[in-house]
Amino acid sequence: MKARVHVMLKQGVLDPQGEAVRHALGTLGFEGVNGVRQGKVIELDLADGTSEQTVSEMCEKLLANTVIESYRVEML
Repeated sequence: MKARVHVMLKQGVLDPQGEAVRHALGTLGFEGVNGVRQGKVIELDLADGTSEQTVSEMCEKLLANTVIESYRVEML
């Protein structure tokens, strides 16, 4: 059983890495990119029967900094 956790900075939190990517795309000739938000994807290989609630608890305690990040759990 697998789960995928998508973690992104919350709206309103500055994303310097995303801004660096946006700038780099512009210098490479890719015009029209007005903003970039960078995040991370965490894939978990879980024991059968692990609940989405358990994965959410993992996010709350370790995988995401819920003060500045939001997350979405995808059970696969």
